[in-house]
Amino acid sequence: MIQENEEMKAAELRQKDVAGLEAEVKSLQKAHFGLRMQKATQQLNNTALLRNTRRDIARAKTILAQKQAEAK
Repeated sequence: MIQENEEMKAAELRQKDVAGLEAEVKSLQKAHFGLRMQKATQQLNNTALLRNTRRDIARAKTILAQKQAEAK
């Protein structure tokens, strides 16, 4: 069930253009930073969110690299 959700996320990312993907990566990095700060101050209850955002960033960067490579 979780993998289906990740695939849908990848499918959604593939529909975006390069500028949209760059904006998505930037917003995910900001979210990840906020989660890291919450963890450092003992305010983060669900530490799995860190893993999920890190993987979302990697997924978005991978698709971004693929789109940039096919544009060349």
